Amino acid sequence: MPKILLDSQVSMNSSTTDSIAVPLTTTPALFATLGLDATDAGSNLEVQFTVTATVSILVSLLVTPVVITVVRVVSGVPTVIYSATHDLPIASALTNTVITFNGVDYLPPADFLVYEAFISVPPDLGIVVFPTRVGPESMIAAAYSD
Repeated sequence: MPKILLDSQVSMNSSTTDSIAVPLTTTPALFATLGLDATDAGSNLEVQFTVTATVSILVSLLVTPVVITVVRVVSGVPTVIYSATHDLPIASALTNTVITFNGVDYLPPADFLVYEAFISVPPDLGIVVFPTRVGPESMIAAAYSD
């Protein structure tokens, strides 16, 4: 039986390269948020999402990890549902790196679902030069059920 589309949304923080210049820190920074109405969902609810963020680094002599985390919020309660780490290459300089990934939240509650995307670098790595968010940044999500 085919899935039924319940709702879909887009969150666009920046739409072009070099439209922002926000340094990353070890504190996760919110860059996308959207809400999906899944209150009338049938069985087997799932939310499919795609997240994109672009970062640049002035110079990197070590591998620099960038962490993107997706959180589902229902009734004010946050739950981490997906986390991905992308390692910026060694000896990179003045390059933009587009980080894009797809994920699925299987069987969330049938409710109004808020999804948030955060970006950061891990703490305690001795990173001296932090990457900078340069755009574009976005999140697309769609809720489906039987």
